[in-house]
Amino acid sequence: MDDKDASKVVEKIFQMVFDAPSGYDLNELFNKLAFGLRLPQPVKDSITGKTTWSITNRPVKVSAQSNIAKVDVDKGWRRPYVQIGGIEDILKRWDDINIVSAERNFNSSNFNMSDPIYACENVYRCADCHSCKNIVFVEGCANSEYLLASARSANCNFCIKAYDSGNSSNSYHVICSNKIINSLFIQDCYDLYECMFCAHIASAKYCILNMQFEKSEYFRLKQVVANYVLGNL
Repeated sequence: MDDKDASKVVEKIFQMVFDAPSGYDLNELFNKLAFGLRLPQPVKDSITGKTTWSITNRPVKVSAQSNIAKVDVDKGWRRPYVQIGGIEDILKRWDDINIVSAERNFNSSNFNMSDPIYACENVYRCADCHSCKNIVFVEGCANSEYLLASARSANCNFCIKAYDSGNSSNSYHVICSNKIINSLFIQDCYDLYECMFCAHIASAKYCILNMQFEKSEYFRLKQVVANYVLGNL
């Protein structure tokens, strides 16, 4: 997925969550929303000398999974026998072939700058995601679609900054929560619909700061909050 396609995904998410465009480009959104996530970083490909993307932070040689596979097809990774004199010979020859795979994908398609991903589609700079589609700046999520800057969540759709949460949709900044819908700034909650700035409560709607509001007043304040968030990501 290229920058243009990733931007389309991002804007679709913002429209669902805030009913407004993001107002930021991909680089700005990465710096504002994804700075704390463990995502692939650009590194030099040891085979081609070009840039590849890897999640590893160890000082090792890396190469894109596709380049390692190409070497296997072109000339193979087997080496002719030579006599080994000692540990120095072993370590030297190990260094020649010990190249860590980068940009690893397994049964995935239309991905970019990601490592590793499993059974995913339309992926942009993500890591360790399983069975996801249309995700941007996401770490460790599963069975989700249209996620942005999220981590360790599952069965979530159209969420921004969903962390350690599940079964949520159309929400922003959801932490350690489950069954959250159309909500903003939720911490340790369950089964909320249209709530904001709530923590440690369950089975509620139209709540702000754990207080019950009338529907009309809630939506008036939600627009105030949405305008603030969009201007201060």
